[in-house]
Amino acid sequence: MTSALRELHVPGRPLVLPNIWDVPSALAVAGAGHPALATSSAAVAAVLGYEDGHQAPAAEMFAAAARIAARVDVPLTVDCEGGYGLAPAEFVEALLDTGAAGANLEDTDHSSGGLIEAARQADHLAAIRAAAGEGLVINARVDVFIQAAPGTDPGSLLEEAVERARLYLEAGADCVYPILLHDPTLATAFCAAVAPAAVNLLGSYMPAAGRISLADAAAAGAARVSFGPDLWRAANRALEALVPPFVPSF
Repeated sequence: MTSALRELHVPGRPLVLPNIWDVPSALAVAGAGHPALATSSAAVAAVLGYEDGHQAPAAEMFAAAARIAARVDVPLTVDCEGGYGLAPAEFVEALLDTGAAGANLEDTDHSSGGLIEAARQADHLAAIRAAAGEGLVINARVDVFIQAAPGTDPGSLLEEAVERARLYLEAGADCVYPILLHDPTLATAFCAAVAPAAVNLLGSYMPAAGRISLADAAAAGAARVSFGPDLWRAANRALEALVPPFVPSF
């Protein structure tokens, strides 16, 4: 499963991942013909009754992933946030036990709310690679843009994002994910700066203001496009619209 997932990352012909959150959503996406699946930590945590950002117990998040992996026959990559504070070997063992083929790991420090120092995050990713060997496809999220203050010019953050991405790739990441990088010109520059490495961009399952389109992501050189919790949110909106109002019967 891992080699199959890794081979699906082709720059300019991105793997599209409509992120899922439970077995029914996984079966729906796999049934639509998608060759791989990815969870959204925000969606999975919410279904379990928690907020995103390391608020859900790791054991519950891994158990949710295991239930999904057991029911599908395509590779599954799991959004593991920052790794839940687990030591690299412990993290890898728990994740591989779920049947997952990949992991998304972000460089936000969930204890402080800021960014983890880049070299420290690279060391952490290197330790995870050493523990996993080639058994995991590691998608290293670069949170420079998501952590930026409102109104910050994204162009001013590109150099730091590229520097972090290169460090993470040198540490053994298979793919880098500059989340919230939506400007097509900047996305093209980012992809070129780390080429031929795989880049994941956050797209949208339908055209949305402020999100890079799938066509623009492909033209920029992305090898992977994911949607985050978008489908889960859309499903919730549909459910709310379907629920009839309460009418007392007395």
